Amino acid sequence: MKREKMIAQLEATPSWDIIIIGGGATGVGAAVDAAARGYKTLLLEQYDFGKGTSSKSTKLIHGGVRYLQQGNIRLVRDALRERGLLLKNAPHVCGALSLVTPAYRWWEKAYYGIGLKLYNFLSGPLSLGETAILDKAETLDYIKGLNPQGLGGSVVYTDGQFDDTRLCINLVQTAAGRGACMLNYAKVISLVKENGMVAGVCFEDVENKKRYTCKGTVVINATGAFVDDIIRMDEPDAPQIVSPSQGIHIVIDAKFFPGKHALLIPRTDDGRVLFAIPWHGKVVVGTTDHPIAAPVIEPRALNEEIDFIIAHFNRYVQTGLQRSDVKSVFAGLRPLVKVPGLKKTAVLPRDHTIWVSKSKMVSISGGKWTTYRKMAQETVLKAHYVGKLPYTPCQTENLRIHGAMEPGAVRDRLDVYGSDASGIRALQQEGYDAQIHAALPYTKAEVLWMTRNEMAITVEDILSRRTRSLFLDAKAAVEAAPLVASLMAKELGKTIEWEKQQVEDFNQTAAHYIISNN
Repeated sequence: MKREKMIAQLEATPSWDIIIIGGGATGVGAAVDAAARGYKTLLLEQYDFGKGTSSKSTKLIHGGVRYLQQGNIRLVRDALRERGLLLKNAPHVCGALSLVTPAYRWWEKAYYGIGLKLYNFLSGPLSLGETAILDKAETLDYIKGLNPQGLGGSVVYTDGQFDDTRLCINLVQTAAGRGACMLNYAKVISLVKENGMVAGVCFEDVENKKRYTCKGTVVINATGAFVDDIIRMDEPDAPQIVSPSQGIHIVIDAKFFPGKHALLIPRTDDGRVLFAIPWHGKVVVGTTDHPIAAPVIEPRALNEEIDFIIAHFNRYVQTGLQRSDVKSVFAGLRPLVKVPGLKKTAVLPRDHTIWVSKSKMVSISGGKWTTYRKMAQETVLKAHYVGKLPYTPCQTENLRIHGAMEPGAVRDRLDVYGSDASGIRALQQEGYDAQIHAALPYTKAEVLWMTRNEMAITVEDILSRRTRSLFLDAKAAVEAAPLVASLMAKELGKTIEWEKQQVEDFNQTAAHYIISNN
């Protein structure tokens, strides 16, 4: 998958059936669905694929225990079905994870046990495993360091886990493999209208500063938290649709949460759930819910959010976590669709919403990673009706995602690349097996592979999304940036000035992921 080939495809195609704006989970999912149905598909992302919300999830593929508490049975059932399909179609980047819910009141074990057994029941034949009730001793064996005072036991259940942007890149590759033209760093600057109807887009290639006008039968606005920006290109006076909410996570060393099981804290002081999840040798802890006035591409975690997570973690896990122990902190936005009368974002529904403007542009917002495929299916079906496109049934329920292969009997770190791992191993054998930093697991071979085959354009693309370096250890990622810039410059034919600018740009972004100890 090479960007220059995508540009050549773009320039050779006079018109498209479907043009998708937005390269996060929803957009790339729609591109996979549309391309698999045989529609001529163009996707445009103004930054990098998965740059926004889609790289900053809790790393779970789940039905949503909290949604079950809220009584949203339909959302939970749909999400659990999608969870099962995703684990089947992308087993290299997704897997099962056991989560432990501790009970500190006499009634909680029965209450959580019934709820989580119902949760498992709703998954039907795609269940990942039985729900079990543990006594106090078993619970303390599952979760090392768990506060034993007043602990009556726990409930353990199984959910799904994944690497969000590795999946996002794999979906881009899947869509491209089906003929879609997928472009990152392609900023839509206006909509093309004919007889009052949206009939295409104008965009600028950020890389070469060239502008293109593309005709399309249907334009899909899948820009997540920024959906209102595109809507106002169509209708300047349109009311705001999305009520953005910020959620943060911290990443810590596994010594503060040893073991292979995750922890679900069922109720925080603000009524949310909190997770502690083993991930890539570290532990992700979150999340929060903080309404914000307007979306930004790199939201910054607030001190009170960081302190909130640390305080709740320490209340349950007695390993003495402090701010200075946090390796990285990341903030993401939820594109929640407004509901009249509801102001608190924590209670806004997580369902997705699809609507069509008077000028026939299709917009989608809301939802979550787990249900990306179903959201895409419904969005493309809506585009089919709007554009009167030839009907082809959805092909994605059983469509294997790029790289899909079962992990080997002996687990290897490169398993997450699936069938692409062999290409990376070949580069390692050519002498590129050195790590890019002693504190990071990634090698020079991976940097070369991602630059050559995954449309990585910037140092941030490599360190944030192709690898997860910035999320795992932000300071180590900053220290690795000059080496990564050097490797990329040689591959891309860039100058020393480009290298320096790339490092400077990355350091500015990384500053959002490093917290002070105050």
